[in-house]
Amino acid sequence: MALLEDMFEGGSVGTGIVAAIGAAVLVPVLTPVLRSVAKTVIKAGIVAYDRGQVMFQDVTEGGSNLIDEAREELEQERSAAETAEPRRPRRKKEPAPGASTEPAMSPAG
Repeated sequence: MALLEDMFEGGSVGTGIVAAIGAAVLVPVLTPVLRSVAKTVIKAGIVAYDRGQVMFQDVTEGGSNLIDEAREELEQERSAAETAEPRRPRRKKEPAPGASTEPAMSPAG
């Protein structure tokens, strides 16, 4: 830890040289390992993305099927209600006795 602290706090030139040599030795050794780890992580991400797309499609398809079924049932209920009880024409409400049939005027107008 002291080696890193010396490098960042203006350590000696020797410390920088040792760090550069160490990096030059470790990079070729670690590169294949890090590369395979990175590829594995990328593959896992691709698989997760593909599975997520399939799940989303299943959910939207199931949801639209459920909506279609609900609409069909609603139409069946409406048609059954119309055949069982014919609609009566609406009657206009008659004004109460003594009520004016003219629209009310506002006090300002």
